[in-house]
Amino acid sequence: MSFTSSTPTGPEVDPLAPQQHTSLLSSPSRRLGAIIGLLSGGLAVTIGMLVAALGEVASPIDAVGSSFIDRTPRWLKTLAIDWFGTNDKTALRVGIVIVLAAIALIAGSVSVKSPAPLVSAIVIFAFLGALSASEREGSNGASILAPIVGAIIGIASAVLLLGMLTNRWLAASTPSPSQVPLGWDRRRFVRASSAVGATAVTVGLIGHNKERQRVRSIESQRPDSLPPTSDSVPPSEISQDISFITPNSDFYRIDTALSFPNVNLDTWKLRIHGLVDQEITLSYADIAAMPQVEKTITICCVSNEIGGPYIGNAVWQGVYLKDLLLQAGVKPEAEQLFSRSLDGWTSGFPIELALDGRDALLAIGMNGEPLPLVHGFPARLIVPGIYGYVSATKWLSEIEVNKWSDAYGYWIPRGWARDAPIKTQSRIDVPRSGATVAAGLTRIAGVAWAQHTGIEKVEVRVDSAEWNEAVLGDDISDDTWRLWTFDWQATEGKHTIQVRATDKSGYTQTETVTSVAPDGATGWHTRRVSVA
Repeated sequence: MSFTSSTPTGPEVDPLAPQQHTSLLSSPSRRLGAIIGLLSGGLAVTIGMLVAALGEVASPIDAVGSSFIDRTPRWLKTLAIDWFGTNDKTALRVGIVIVLAAIALIAGSVSVKSPAPLVSAIVIFAFLGALSASEREGSNGASILAPIVGAIIGIASAVLLLGMLTNRWLAASTPSPSQVPLGWDRRRFVRASSAVGATAVTVGLIGHNKERQRVRSIESQRPDSLPPTSDSVPPSEISQDISFITPNSDFYRIDTALSFPNVNLDTWKLRIHGLVDQEITLSYADIAAMPQVEKTITICCVSNEIGGPYIGNAVWQGVYLKDLLLQAGVKPEAEQLFSRSLDGWTSGFPIELALDGRDALLAIGMNGEPLPLVHGFPARLIVPGIYGYVSATKWLSEIEVNKWSDAYGYWIPRGWARDAPIKTQSRIDVPRSGATVAAGLTRIAGVAWAQHTGIEKVEVRVDSAEWNEAVLGDDISDDTWRLWTFDWQATEGKHTIQVRATDKSGYTQTETVTSVAPDGATGWHTRRVSVA
């Protein structure tokens, strides 16, 4: 019996012949290339993080983020705070990571024939990281070395994986071309890629843990208690509606620091210099040994929108700034008190505000405990009556007495006003906006402030009716906010509640709504509620 084959005639095809794999070798998957880009870029970043953590300096991502903040226009800074509030730093870090990941994916996808695009992207990242680190106050060799070491290892990973993907690595490692395995070794590639990914994750976790250990080490230097004071603050006002004193854990934080500066309490010094008769250098122990005072002072951020949360009232302990300046001797031509943080941030305000009798402090304590790191340990400035961006320097390292033309605070060249007196404002805290309340007698409550002027009167109105004077809480000082309450006979329906304050100078806050830039927002706080 014979059979006739139905297979078309033609040259015999060997399924294992190299020709069978020509298209795969010449056009590797862009998708796999993108994965290589992501893995190699991730390894470069996490190695940089680890080197920075071991050197106790800011990670390359934080260095780049700080450089970005330094160059942020005023409108973008305001927008970031509007969108993300006190989570703006986390949002910036996430944004940087997303951008890096996207570029790494794209660079990897176009590097399947040559590693040049991905290698170039990693080199550029490293250059930006090193350049940003070199600009940062307190940077050292580890700051610049971190992104470079990360880049070297990331590039090695990229070349290795891309070489395996295109079979170049296999060819280079085989003595004879005839012994080169046909096609690319998928298992070898998967194992190598998995190893790179696992290494990146592990190194990142180690770096993150080392950074947390650094922060804990700084916080462990905080003394267990504060030195005794020569006076004490009046008892805190008790209210069922609002806390008069803002707990440390709830106190707002607005600053430019993506990572905390290094603090060594044994070597930390505060230098007071410039247009003074004699320069002064003080250690933490020197400051703690001086006569201590406690003052309840409300501070506020210029970025606080009408009714916003970036304001707090605390009991601050420290020494009068005036006493330090008198000890140094201020020269007649002095105009500005210019201060610098350990991380390089600066601010400046008129020198007379430190000498006019207000409770301007060099603070080392907050609400009965040493300053928390997040609020400026070991020392910070507290100056009633002016916004924090010109005065409230945290992690203080030096105070320079100078002229306005000698130096500009961090935010002044970025479009914010040089003089920044806090505006008279008020806020409704109870009920919450959009809340539904029961018909009948309803408590409306809030706070009002006009630091270093004082609050004289607060008025409330509902649905554009007559203004009604609220009941004010204790007047602790002109430098603290005042609590207020108003009992409203609520009727069913939707209602609009507004508040306005009058300070002790006779000024009543304006209805005109303005932006926070360049020197603070204005307008009446308004809330809308439903009554059922």
